[in-house]
Amino acid sequence: MSLETLSAPTLYVENSIPTFSREEPFANVLMDLQTQGWSVQDHFFSDDFTQALMVEAHNINNADMLQAGIGRKQDHQVMLDARRDYIQWIDPDRPVRREFLKVMEALRVALNRRLFLGLFDYEAHFARYEKGAFYEKHLDAFKGRSNRVLSTVLYLNEGWQDQDGGEFVLYDEREADQELGRFYPQKGRLAIFLSEAFPHEVLLANRTRHSIAGWFRINNSTGQIVDPDQ
Repeated sequence: MSLETLSAPTLYVENSIPTFSREEPFANVLMDLQTQGWSVQDHFFSDDFTQALMVEAHNINNADMLQAGIGRKQDHQVMLDARRDYIQWIDPDRPVRREFLKVMEALRVALNRRLFLGLFDYEAHFARYEKGAFYEKHLDAFKGRSNRVLSTVLYLNEGWQDQDGGEFVLYDEREADQELGRFYPQKGRLAIFLSEAFPHEVLLANRTRHSIAGWFRINNSTGQIVDPDQ
């Protein structure tokens, strides 16, 4: 689908369409995380809600996005040899963004009830990989040194073909060179996995690639240091 098609005047009205197409949308994710620590689910959201998120992602101007880097806030460093994507953090300032964050909050509550993870909040950003962009193999968190517990990626690309590249590759937590799977960034596909456990990478994309990357976090605030967001 072209950017011009997505630029049509399609305004999302809060609560105007069903968010999910399943009666128990979290059941498969919770089971997978409990048994193997990761899950990949197609059509996680309803087609209409996924489409609304796609319109939001595709309509962000490049000038309003940041060159992604390594680290957060004052520790942020742009490292083009490691990753070449652009991001925009998601705040609840627009209806579709607010609805997405509300749904992920419901998932946070379900995760805590089922898996007792003590998750405190969720942060996320839109990500854009232009043609030729990638993100080398990495962990989203290092054991004992981060507040990120679960990573999520929701893909927002219409008609993705094998030749378009840009696969998300997930590696085994014990054998870092053993692939658990290669997944194309197809519209509506959600990946969720333990941040400290599973190395992963984004292979070189041969066309522009959109997603929402996010993290469920615990609160690492202390008496001297306030745990930062984003």
